[in-house]
Amino acid sequence: MLPYRSYTDEALLPLLQNSDEMAFNEIYDRYWKLLFSVAANKLECLADVEEIVQDVFADLWKRRREIIIKQSLKAFLAAAIKFQVYSVMARNHRQRARMEGFEPDLVNVSPVEEQYNFKVLQEQLYHSTADLPERCRLVYQLSRENGFSNKEIAAAMAISEKTVENQLTKALRHLRATFRFFFSQFFSF
Repeated sequence: MLPYRSYTDEALLPLLQNSDEMAFNEIYDRYWKLLFSVAANKLECLADVEEIVQDVFADLWKRRREIIIKQSLKAFLAAAIKFQVYSVMARNHRQRARMEGFEPDLVNVSPVEEQYNFKVLQEQLYHSTADLPERCRLVYQLSRENGFSNKEIAAAMAISEKTVENQLTKALRHLRATFRFFFSQFFSF
C-alpha cells in the first residue's frame, strides 16, 4: 500500500468518508499550516486561530459521512476557515462594543461593514446552495434567482408542480438550517 502522502485529495475523500483515520491525519497534515496562515492573517489572537483551525478539522471528522465536497478539498477547507474567521471577528467586535459600554447601532452600519456583511452572506448562500442535490438546486435557482413561477419551472424541467413545491421546500429547509447557525453567530447580541 502506498503511503497516504502520495494520495490525491480525491483519493483521500472516500477513505475519509469510510472513517479512515490515517486519511484524516493526512488531510490534517496537508492543510493545517495553510488554514492556520489564512486565519492568522485576519486575526490577532493566535489562540483564536488555533481554536478555529481545530474546529474546522473536528467538524470535518464529525460530518465526514454526510459531507459532499463539490469543489476541491482545499477550496472547501478555505471556505470553512473563512467562515470561522468571520464568526470570530464578529464575536470580537460585539465583545469590544459591550466592553466599551454600548451595543453596535445597526442603523449606523458603515458602508464598508455593510459591503463586508453582504459579501459574507453571498458566500454563505453560494456554498449552501452548492450543497443541495442537483435537481433541488436547479429548482431553487430558477425560482429564487430567475423569478420563475412553479408552473414555469415544472414546464421547463418536465416535472409536476408538486415536485417543484417539494424541491423548493427541501431547499428552503436546508438553507434555513444553514443560516440559523450563521445568523446566530453574526447578528446575535
